This record gives sequence, structure tokens and C-alpha cells, in this order.
Amino acid sequence: MHELMIPITVLSFLCTILFIFTRPQVNEAIPATVGAAFVILSGSVTLSDLGKITETIGGAAITIMATIVMAIVLESFGVFHWAAEKLVEKAKGSGIRLFWYVNLLCFLMTLFVNNDGSILITTPILLLVLQHMGLKNHQKIPYLLSGALIATASSAPIGVSNIVNLIALKIIHMDLYMHTAMMFIPATLGLVLLVILLFVKFYRVLPHTVPRTITGLRSFSPAKGNHPLKEDISSIPMENRFKFMRNILIFVFCVRVGLFVASYFQIPVSLSAVSGSLVLLTWRWYRLGISPADMLKKTPWYILVFAFSMYVIIYGLHNIGLTQWLIRFLQPIASGSLLHASIVMGILVSILSNLFNNHPALMVGTITLTSMGLDPLTLKISYLASVIGSDVGSLLLPIGTLATLMWMHIIKKGKVKLRWSEYLNVTVLVIPVTLLFTLVILAYWVSWIF
Repeated sequence: MHELMIPITVLSFLCTILFIFTRPQVNEAIPATVGAAFVILSGSVTLSDLGKITETIGGAAITIMATIVMAIVLESFGVFHWAAEKLVEKAKGSGIRLFWYVNLLCFLMTLFVNNDGSILITTPILLLVLQHMGLKNHQKIPYLLSGALIATASSAPIGVSNIVNLIALKIIHMDLYMHTAMMFIPATLGLVLLVILLFVKFYRVLPHTVPRTITGLRSFSPAKGNHPLKEDISSIPMENRFKFMRNILIFVFCVRVGLFVASYFQIPVSLSAVSGSLVLLTWRWYRLGISPADMLKKTPWYILVFAFSMYVIIYGLHNIGLTQWLIRFLQPIASGSLLHASIVMGILVSILSNLFNNHPALMVGTITLTSMGLDPLTLKISYLASVIGSDVGSLLLPIGTLATLMWMHIIKKGKVKLRWSEYLNVTVLVIPVTLLFTLVILAYWVSWIF
């Protein structure tokens, strides 16, 4: 082994993570690509390794890209602004009721899109809604912060809502159907507990009354920097608008269900996702006359570059012996009971996520698990616990996930002030409790169904 291989690989990882943390406004693909280049030049990742990495993340990347394309099409149809108007309408002037509907919207958005997409879509819309309602800064925080935490944590119940979860599924040789069967109930119960804890925490701050209607929202698109929308459904008569939106959402729901059906029958999930996106693009082209060519500009292709580059860096750490060290530390503990395996792996990945971000943390944890010689059931529960740590435990600090980093940047641009101390004042009370509860429920749920 070249004498500089280890220090270059480790420094590349640390510098990449540090840059992402300290410069959230810079596209995260840039530091990740530079870090990956240094790792390859050091020799810790070979050309044959790059082939394995491409095979591992390929399907996950295509699935996530297809999902994001669907989200962009939905925005063109005006679905998200329609949802925001319905949100205010359903609240019926109650700030308490609005809190629950906001969190329900964020949960559903992550299930229908993905966690990063949910943050990018819902946060600007919520900022507009709260601004039009005339709420003060401290009154906006409960809706924005709880929505962000729920949106990010909601990627745990189904693996298809997070690109890292999909990559880890490929590494662990676990299909999407099995992941959901073992994870949906425990993770959803954890989310219910989380939103209850958030409600108790914010109850005194929540306004009791809010405006029953808002005006001017449909004229703006948060995703385009508050420029007038050219691609909405304003031409559709009001009486037909609900039916139109309902049909779109039913179709998207069927596509999401199709992903699990495909996984169950061993059909590539990416194929089902791409097929759904193509149908929706064709539907938009027919209905609004918008060519699919705009996807070339609107789709955030940098996500592919980021995922690939981070996996290169993690694979380099694996090749220089990081996972072997973790194996020696974890194997005696994880090889005990299912409860021990769940709690140990969940807490470990939570700690790593808050130190180094959840993307590399889950990748390191998953690669480590595959080399520990665990029995199949313990391996699966250890992986699922790692996902919970990555999606829920990582929320303790704002730097734990890219989604929360982006969220902090978006609300700052929206002139909502939130200090780290204020963020921690909430998460330190709700995240550890939710994490432990979910990990324990996971162990007992898996023991019961198997």
C-alpha cells in the first residue's frame, strides 16, 4: 500500500465533509467530486472499483431522477400551489389544525417524491403561505421546523424516498418490498411520536387563529425564485380543477405502488419509475403543450454526481481498512439479540451522521454490515436500524443531513431567523426519544413477523 494512500483518502473525506458543512450555498457535488478525484489519484479506489460503484448506485440514481422528474411535472400542473391553498382551506382559521395539516403534507410529499425534493418543494411554499398570513418570525418556526423534521424523517418508512436508502438496499441485497414490510410500521409509529412531541413542544407558540384564505399564492413559483408561473392550470374551470388534480395524484400514487409491485416480482424498480415519469411527461405535453426537453435544464443532475462521488470516497475508506476497524468493534455487540443489534447500529449511525452527514454514515455502516458475517435476520434488522439512524437520528444537528442544510439555507433566504441553539432546543428533546422508541419497536416488530 502506498504510504500516502491512507492520509490522502482520510483528508479527502474530512475536507469534503467540512466544505459541505461550512458552505451549504455551494453545490455539494463540487467538493464531493474534488474529494473523489483525490481518492482515485491516491490509489485507494481502482478502475475496477469504479465499475462496481457504478453498478451499485445506477438503479438508485435512475429511480430518484425519475421521481424528481415527476415532481417537476407536478409543479408545472400547479399541484403544489393547489395543495397549499387546500392546506389553508382545511385549517379553517385554526393555527392548531394548520400545524397538523402542514406535517401531513410534508409526510405525503416525501412518500410521493423524496426527502430532498420534499424540502425543496414544501419549504418555499410554506414560507409564502405563512408570509401571506402575516405571522411573526417565532410563529413561523413551529410550522417550518416541524415540517422539515417530518419531511426528512419520512424517508425511513419506504426505501424509495431517499437515494442513500436505495443504494444501501443494493449493497445489502434486500428488495424494496421486504424493506417496507419490515420498516413501514415501526418507522411510521416513530413519526407519529415525533409529531406529537413537536406539537407538545410548540403548543404555546402556535397561533390559535390564522387567516382562512390567502390570495396571490398561485401567481408565484418558489422553485423559480418567485417569478410568474407560465405553466399552471389557470385555464381550467374551477369546477373541473379538483377532478384534474385528483386524477394526477391517483396516477402518481399508482406509480409509487408500482415500484413495490416491481420489487416483489423482481422487476427493476428503476424501470417502473422511468415508465411512470414518461407517461406523466407525455400527459403534460398533450395537456399543456410543454415539451419534455425542459427536463434537461430543470432536473438536478448534480445529485447523480454527488452520490457517485461520495460513494467513491466511502469505498476508498473501506479499502484502507475503516470498515475492518468497525467490524472488530461492532461484531461482538451486534451478534447478540435483535434488540441489541437494532439499538447499537441505530445509535452508531446517528452519531456518525451528526458528525459526518448521513450520506457517508449510512454507506459506511452498510458496507460494514456486509462483512460482519451476521445471520440473515440480524443483518436485515441492523441495516434497517442504520436507516433509522440515518433518517431520524441524523436530525439532532442541522448538519446531519443535506436536506436540513438546504432547509436552513432556504429559510434564511426567506428572512426567517433561526439560530442553531433554537434548533437544538427542539431536536434535543424530540429526536433521541423518537430514535430509541423507533429502534425498540423495530426489533419487536421484526421478531413478531418472523
